Amino acid sequence: MRILIAGASGFIGSALGRALSAAGHQVLRGVRRPQAADEVAIDFSHPDPAAWQQALRGCDAAINAVGILREQGEQTFSALHTRGPQAFFRACAAAGVRRVVQVSAQGADSGDAPFLASKRAADDFLRGLPLEWQIVRPALVHGEAGASARLFRVLASLPLTPLPLGGRQHVHSIHIDDLCAEVLRLLDPATPAGQCLELRGGKALSLRELIATYRRSMGFAPAPVLPLPGWLMNFAARVGEHLPGGLLDTQSWKMLQSAGAYVGTPYPADACHPAQFITPGEAPALRQQALAGWRALLLRLALAAVWLITAWVSLFAWPIADSLALLARTGLTGTPALAALIGAALLDAVLGLATLFAPGRRLWLAQMALIAGYSAVIAVCLPEFLIHPYGPLSKNLPILAVLILLFAEEERP
Repeated sequence: MRILIAGASGFIGSALGRALSAAGHQVLRGVRRPQAADEVAIDFSHPDPAAWQQALRGCDAAINAVGILREQGEQTFSALHTRGPQAFFRACAAAGVRRVVQVSAQGADSGDAPFLASKRAADDFLRGLPLEWQIVRPALVHGEAGASARLFRVLASLPLTPLPLGGRQHVHSIHIDDLCAEVLRLLDPATPAGQCLELRGGKALSLRELIATYRRSMGFAPAPVLPLPGWLMNFAARVGEHLPGGLLDTQSWKMLQSAGAYVGTPYPADACHPAQFITPGEAPALRQQALAGWRALLLRLALAAVWLITAWVSLFAWPIADSLALLARTGLTGTPALAALIGAALLDAVLGLATLFAPGRRLWLAQMALIAGYSAVIAVCLPEFLIHPYGPLSKNLPILAVLILLFAEEERP
């Protein structure tokens, strides 16, 4: 069959494209900015029904896999989940497409969150068209490339797992491969049309069990759970509303708390396999990927704390006279020494703030050079610090190691 997928560049859409191609179907990939020969322009935030109808001519089926979890600018639930799909479905009917599959969401039949209500509006509209429609409402879809799976893997790799309310919320999930297999079955002309299916794989797991499963799959030992109180989650969700790219906002927090209500009977039974998380072959690479998800941030926070605390101690906590006495042994006295002390403290503060907000390879190189210079001057002019019991100079070695690691892994200039 010739099949057009709207949202073909997303997690679900790209997986469907691969599965359909592997099954021998001809796939047209609907994306916002087409570049390849098998791609066509479909942008639900800027509907173009006439162009869509032209692209759909000759297609046997179409799939809508467009979806967002967070609104941003013109990428709204109303535009991408309701108005855009409605225009797309009308174009399908006008182009003579026989079968249309709508990828909706678990809980869309009754959920009042804007995400779910917008999905439900598109589902209801599709039902009223003269098409062989199929609607799938998958639970949480997980797979190696999925945003939620990446977040779960990062959480699972932490030595202490912070979970909202201890992770007692129960959620259903379905592996992307199982979802693709079910969509392929629904596209088959022999499969009766007009089905609206709740898809989930296996039993519901608590969020705590879900994270523990990911942890075991990646080869980590069990880790203690840090329960996050509801008030803190409410605050974090409100803050998340203003942070681009995050997965936590007031809506997603509300949906997580009510996830246990969306546990409808799986249909058909043979489409719901036990939840697959990570295969043994995937585990080593995904383990390193998960650790990389928070390692750099932890190192940056620790490094920024060193610079900022040093600046504060130099200016406010340590006696200025003692600092000037040390500088005198390096040859600096009087006004130049005071200027050097204040300048060095301010530089430390700037480096600490830059570490937090403007990381990059040049910054890491500058810090390495500065620490090496400081250490060389101290070793020559104040040699007693080389054998000081608290190791003020030797502690620069792990800091340099941190900087080397950050430099090696940094992608920004």
